[in-house]
Amino acid sequence: MDDQIRRELRLLKGYAVVVTMILGTLSIAAFKQSARNEKFTEIDVERINIVEPDGKLRMVISNRPRSIGPIYKGKPFGYEGGGRPGIIFFNDEGTENGGLTFAGKREANGTYTANTGLSFDQFNQDQILYFQYSDQNGSRRADFTIADRAPVDIYDMVAERDSLRKIPDSTARAAALKKWAEPRNGQPLFAPRVYIGRDRARSAVINLSDPSGKTRLRMVVDSLGAASLQFLDATGRVTSTLPERK
Repeated sequence: MDDQIRRELRLLKGYAVVVTMILGTLSIAAFKQSARNEKFTEIDVERINIVEPDGKLRMVISNRPRSIGPIYKGKPFGYEGGGRPGIIFFNDEGTENGGLTFAGKREANGTYTANTGLSFDQFNQDQILYFQYSDQNGSRRADFTIADRAPVDIYDMVAERDSLRKIPDSTARAAALKKWAEPRNGQPLFAPRVYIGRDRARSAVINLSDPSGKTRLRMVVDSLGAASLQFLDATGRVTSTLPERK
């Protein structure tokens, strides 16, 4: 009887070894297969992070609640996430450098809002090339803008601004923030240079602006189809118009 038990135990051990080897082989094969690619007919997901091998973000696709806030070299700053459904792009250093966002809904009273934006950022700064659509219950505009921004690091800029906002005295705080928003080395923090769009008054407009962001040449075809070309000075005063005003 003892010999029979020993034989059965040896058989069970051999069986266990064989099964373990088979399962191990299948697991390795499955891992190799999953490491190559997976094919899905349909997938529901709230957020997808596209990352480099070192973990740096390159793109985030998300719904609103799981959307990401601004990121600078992998560090959050500025404001919390949760308000930008769409796609956010990141550069080689893991800093945000543009994105595609969109929203739109109708309220219970029948009014609606909608907006879409595709933007590209200056290095370590904010957007300087962007397409926008905005609609507030039929008051609609759609445009394309090229802008200049001062070569100031956005992380340092925002940190300085947030620090100034903590000044207890309201008068001193307002003065400090006003100074913060002034040009740096003669260059405004933000200056739109080229604007092409359809404004809320239903006019087709092209604005060309100087390095300070002041419009100096404006081409307009208004909602009635009348065309004009306006030249402006640095104060915004129209100096001449074609066709000439009568």
